[in-house]
Amino acid sequence: MKSNVTPPSPFRPAVSPRLDPDFQPLALWARTCSRAGPHDAGRTLAIAVEREQGRISRFDTCLPPDWPDALAARYAERLVKFMLWSRGGWRVYVAGPDTLTAQLAGHYTPNGARGFDVDIMQRIYEQTFAFEVVAPEDIPDPSGTSVKLGGHLEGCRIGFDLGASDFKLAAVKDGEPVFSTEIPWDPKNQADPDYHYRLIQDGLKQAAAHLPRVDAIGGSSAGVVVNNRIMVASLFRSVPPERFDEARTIFLRLQKEWQVPLEVINDGEVTALAGALSLGKTGMLGMAMGSSEAVGFLTPDGLLPGWLDELAFAPVDFNPAAPPDEWSGDRGVGALYFSQQAVNKLAPAAGITFAPDLPLPERLNVVQDRMAAGDEQAAAIYETIGTYLGYTLPWYAQFYPLQHVLVLGRVLSGPGGTLLLDTAQTVLRKEFPEWVDRISVNLPDEQSRRVGQAVAAASLPALA
Repeated sequence: MKSNVTPPSPFRPAVSPRLDPDFQPLALWARTCSRAGPHDAGRTLAIAVEREQGRISRFDTCLPPDWPDALAARYAERLVKFMLWSRGGWRVYVAGPDTLTAQLAGHYTPNGARGFDVDIMQRIYEQTFAFEVVAPEDIPDPSGTSVKLGGHLEGCRIGFDLGASDFKLAAVKDGEPVFSTEIPWDPKNQADPDYHYRLIQDGLKQAAAHLPRVDAIGGSSAGVVVNNRIMVASLFRSVPPERFDEARTIFLRLQKEWQVPLEVINDGEVTALAGALSLGKTGMLGMAMGSSEAVGFLTPDGLLPGWLDELAFAPVDFNPAAPPDEWSGDRGVGALYFSQQAVNKLAPAAGITFAPDLPLPERLNVVQDRMAAGDEQAAAIYETIGTYLGYTLPWYAQFYPLQHVLVLGRVLSGPGGTLLLDTAQTVLRKEFPEWVDRISVNLPDEQSRRVGQAVAAASLPALA
C-alpha cells in the first residue's frame, strides 16, 4: 500500500490513518477548491449529468490557478466520476479549460480509462453514453423530482436485504419486528438465476411462518433496481447475458407468487430510510458497511431524490497508488474503504493473516473476535476505517446536503463499531471543526446494525 506519491503539505491529513499513511482524502482537495475564488475564469469547472426523463444534476467549482494542468485534470476526472456514481446518468456535460475537458472526454469512452463506468451507465439507463464538452452558458440547470417511499408500518410485513455474503430477513407486525434472521448465500458465484430465486423465496417463507398473514413485502438489494427490475448488480455478475432477464425479473416473479404489494429499492436508500425511522431525522445519509459500501440519501424534506447513490464506485482517496477495486479496476473508490473489503485490505498491514481460502465474512469474524478480546492489531483496522470515515463525510457533504448520518452494517458489529465512530469524530474535531455541529454521526443499536435495513425495507410498500 506504500507509494512514492507525497501530496503537498496542505493535503496531508492532520490525522494519518494508522495502517494507510499514503491516504490522500479528497475532502482536503475540495476544501482548497472552495477557498479558490472566481478570479481566474479560465479555471472554473462545471459538470452536469443527465439521467432518466431528462433529470439533471450539476456541480460547479473553481480549480486553484497554481495547480499544474495534470493535477487539475486528475482532480476534475474524480469529480466527474463522483457525479456519475452519486447521481447517475447516461450523458455528461462539462465546461472548463480546453486542455482539461479534452482529457476528460477521452477517459469517458467505451475504450477509455473509464470504460467500465460508461458500460454500467449504459446498462442502467438503457441509453448510449454521451460526453459533451460545452460552453459555460450551455451547461444545463438542475432539475428533477423526489418521491416519498417507506414509513408504512401497519399490518403484517416481510422485509429483506440482499447482500453479497448473506441476506437478512425480518417479519414485522404493526411496526414491531417479531422475527429476524441472516441467511448465508453465495450469489456472485452462481450462474443459475433459479439459485437466487429459490433462496429468497425460502427466506420469505421462513419469515412468513412468524406472521398470521403477509400484507406486504419490501426489500433492498445491492446494485441498481428500477421499478422492481434489477438493472445491474454484482450479486448476479456470474449470470450469463442470455439468462440475465431471468435475474432481472426475480422481484416481479416473487410479487406474482405472493400476490401482495412488493417494493424493492437500492440498499443504500433503505439505509437512509432506516436512519430516518430510527432517529426521527431527515437530511439523512445512510451508509451500510457490509460486503461492499451502500449509501442512500433522504432529503431534508424527507424524500428520496432518485439519485443513483452507488458510492462503492465513487472515489474517496486521491492516492494514485491506492489498491484497485476488483470489479471496476479503479483506485481509491469507496468499496475498499467502507466494507468487509476494507477490513481485508488493511489486515496485512495490521499483521493479521488468514487462510487463503477463508471467505471475507469469516475474515471479518476473525478480526471482530480479536477486537472483542482487546487485540491492538484489530483495533488498528477499526481506527483506520474510522479515519477514512472522518475525512470522507465532509467530501460527501460537497455533493449531499446532509445533516445526519447513520452508519450500520456487519462491519460495525461489536466494539469495533464504537471505536470506528469515535475515531471519525476525532478527525472531524481536529481537521473539520466547522462540520462538527453540522453533521451528526450515529450508530444504531447492535441488532439494528445487522438487520435494521430489513426492518426498514418492510415499511416500503403502501397497502392496497
